[in-house]
Amino acid sequence: MTAFTAHALIRTEAASGGRTRLETLRSDPPLTLRQTGPQRVHLVSTGAGPLRGDHLDLDVDVAPGTSLEVRSVGATLVLPGLADAPSVMVVRARVGAGATLRFSPEPTVLAAGCAHRLVVRLSLAEDATVFWREEIVFGRHGERPGRCHSRFDATVAGRPLLRQDLLIGEEALDGSPAVYGDARCVGSTLLAGPAWAPPAVPDVKRERRAVLGDGWAALPLGGPGVQVCALGADAVELRERLRRGEEAAAACAPPGPPPA
Repeated sequence: MTAFTAHALIRTEAASGGRTRLETLRSDPPLTLRQTGPQRVHLVSTGAGPLRGDHLDLDVDVAPGTSLEVRSVGATLVLPGLADAPSVMVVRARVGAGATLRFSPEPTVLAAGCAHRLVVRLSLAEDATVFWREEIVFGRHGERPGRCHSRFDATVAGRPLLRQDLLIGEEALDGSPAVYGDARCVGSTLLAGPAWAPPAVPDVKRERRAVLGDGWAALPLGGPGVQVCALGADAVELRERLRRGEEAAAACAPPGPPPA
């Protein structure tokens, strides 16, 4: 079986009246893009997988002053395949000055026997705003997950905001009460932008604090952002916990107008 190599691209540009126009929408099966709103794009998988050996790239370029929402039609099922090399999915997103990106695809499901690398490289301008949600399901019903290494790198104006690595499918880690315990799903949401910036001068009254709930936590970062992390027994519970954390994340921001 021949491995897939695909490179898809989304690029916005500013239009008259402060509107956003999709300047480029380039699909490369199995990464197929469909415009579903004035500034919304859905990712449609037009092929099985990814399978071992596949290498898929998605570039997202949000021009200054524009807005973009990226979603997906359904979950991504990562399959084993016959190749020795892992499958790789790389998402590179650049968000310009005053621009907004909301990236919230459906979950990635790690089928038994798969080996997968998920890489996100997110670059924000100083006053850009981002909502970025990731959800990973540990295998289909009744099966152990394959292996996955997820890497997330986010910078603001070239300065590191968040570096995160997740390893899934390692028996010693998956069953550890200090890591995933008996959870079957893991997810996180990054909320970043000026609304989440720490005060320029330390102030106890405006100190950002972590918020904890049942199976989730909203954690203020060292820069202008908050990360919500959650575990769940299934995808439904994970999504609900992430949403609770996202709603509570406002408590991590300094007092003032709520984020848009």
